[in-house]
Amino acid sequence: MTTISKDSVVSFKYTLTNSEGQTLDQSSEPLAYLHGHSQIIPGLEKELEGRSAGEALQVKVEPAEAYGEIDESMIHTVPRAMFQGVDNIEPGMQFESQTDDGAQIVTVKQADENEVIVDANHPLAGQTLNFDVEIVEVRAATEDELSHGHAHGAGGHHH
Repeated sequence: MTTISKDSVVSFKYTLTNSEGQTLDQSSEPLAYLHGHSQIIPGLEKELEGRSAGEALQVKVEPAEAYGEIDESMIHTVPRAMFQGVDNIEPGMQFESQTDDGAQIVTVKQADENEVIVDANHPLAGQTLNFDVEIVEVRAATEDELSHGHAHGAGGHHH
């Protein structure tokens, strides 16, 4: 029986809920990833280590091992004029902004006639995440997958 270790290709189904029990995300098809290559959040990857296909588990991941704590320095107030052509700006809306580090998704926290408060933290930062996981398949990665650094085929990355 193959157990999950570095360079395993793992396919799993999951349901993600927050502390209030709301479903945040759910897989429709099994998701495949290359284990040990930081492709999923560290807290989940650590819990999957050593498991095998057919296992089901519940994993609680604290913010530090998920998307981090909320970083106040990533919350900015910007002039409303920066949102040209957008008539209606409401909390919860997401925009892509160009930064020196490339594109970044920001979420609107508050908006008035002159200013907009945007948050560049990951939308799940600061949240404890609860995963309900079912491991579908575990296999050794192919040479091709190892050289590309990700899983191929169903549920993996496509070129």
